[in-house]
Amino acid sequence: MSAETRITVGERVGEVAALLDRPEDAWAILALAHGAGAGMRHPFMEAVAGRLAARGVATLRYQFPYMERGDKRPDPPGVLVAAARAAVARAAEEGLPVFAGGKSLGGRMTSTAASQGKLGDVQGIVFFGFPLHAPGRRSAERGGHLGEVAPPMLFLQGTRDSLADLELLKPVVEGLGSRATLHVVEGGDHSFHVLKRSGRTDDEVLDELADAAAEWMRGIARGGK
Repeated sequence: MSAETRITVGERVGEVAALLDRPEDAWAILALAHGAGAGMRHPFMEAVAGRLAARGVATLRYQFPYMERGDKRPDPPGVLVAAARAAVARAAEEGLPVFAGGKSLGGRMTSTAASQGKLGDVQGIVFFGFPLHAPGRRSAERGGHLGEVAPPMLFLQGTRDSLADLELLKPVVEGLGSRATLHVVEGGDHSFHVLKRSGRTDDEVLDELADAAAEWMRGIARGGK
C-alpha cells in the first residue's frame, strides 16, 4: 500500500505530494516523476510502482508543483529541477541505493537536474520514454544535455514512440558510451501501448519494463556497471 507524504521543494514553491511504495524486501528506491499531462496517480505510474515493488524496488512517486496546483502548463525548468532534486533527497532518507527517473517530461527533468550537478548521489537514471523531440518535429536537441549526466542511464523506448524516433535516439545513446543502455520495446508507443495485432498486451509490456528496469538497477547496485 502506498504511504502518502509531503516533499518541501523550496520556500517560494512550497510542498508537493508524494507516494512511497516500499516492499519489505526493498533493495533500492526509485524517485519517479510523472509525465507532462498526468500526475503521480496516473494508471501507468501506479502500474510501474506496483510491478517494481514486486521486484524489490521501492518507489517515491511525486507531483511537480504545477500538477499539485491543478495547472495544465508545466512549471519553468528551474522549478521542475528543484522538485526532482527534493524528491531524490527524500528518497535517500529511506537508506537504500537511490535511483531516479520518470515518464517522459519527468525523466527529462531528472536528467536535466543531473546534468547541472543538482541531483545528489543517485546511482542511475531510468527513462520511461525519453521525449527526444515534439511529435512530427524530428530533432535530437532535447538530448544535448545528456552528455553532462554522470550517472548511468537506462532508456526504455517503444518502437512507435512519436516523441523519440529511434533513428535519432540510437546515435545519442551510442554517443554516451558505457554510461547509457537502450532497451527497445517492440510495438510500444510513447505511453507503451501496443496494438492488438502485435500479439502482446499492455500488461505484458509493463512487465517487460519492470523486468528491464529492475535488472538494470540491480546490476548497478551490485557494482556491475
